[in-house]
Amino acid sequence: MKKSVFKRVLLKLSGEAFQGKLAHGIDLEFLKTLSSQIKEIRDLGVEIALVLGGGNIFRGEEKQTQWGIERSVADYMGMLATIINGLALQDALERMSVPTRVQTAIEMHQIAEPYIRRRAIRHLEKKRIVIFVAGTGNPYFTTDTAAALRAKEISADVILKATKVDGIYSSDPLKVKRAKKYDSIRYLDLIKKGLKVMDATAVSLCMDNKLPIIVFNLNKAGNIKRVILGEKVGTIVR
Repeated sequence: MKKSVFKRVLLKLSGEAFQGKLAHGIDLEFLKTLSSQIKEIRDLGVEIALVLGGGNIFRGEEKQTQWGIERSVADYMGMLATIINGLALQDALERMSVPTRVQTAIEMHQIAEPYIRRRAIRHLEKKRIVIFVAGTGNPYFTTDTAAALRAKEISADVILKATKVDGIYSSDPLKVKRAKKYDSIRYLDLIKKGLKVMDATAVSLCMDNKLPIIVFNLNKAGNIKRVILGEKVGTIVR
């Protein structure tokens, strides 16, 4: 049986991923598929944490433009959307008998644990899945930045950035047919080229702490496991 090349990982999922084939909301079939893949890599002995976006329910920056809503308010509303996704994923995982904890940066004692670094690490050591929600708990910071921050705090080996394309390209491959795919790229080049994979704050945090990022296509079945096993999937930033 093949072994994982990582001991502890942080998986970053966008809110749009939760839409699946829907135009809005949460696709239950996606949740089942995702939960199965997470269970599969947990069975390999990997310690898994996740950071979730909330764009399938409410995207703060977008609504600020559309509605003229104050940015801080819009961002807090977006954070609440990530909590909904976190609870949905927790339920799907626990239906598969996978012990899971949701930790939120905005305290809600009735539905989730407050984020406490030492407690999160203890859960991971006990092979529980830990889902971090509500971003950093602060407006003006994206869930990408939250992923970089939490990954460093829990001493993750890598950030796995799940997207709808199979890596990082010179341009959007869904719009530009001749876009060049990078097998690997440096943090600084990612920022200089303005490639919108993760925001500059998140990339800078990873660069300062030498935390690698692997960007891959979530929609290809088995890709999470392939990345975990060290196969050449997607693009690595280091």
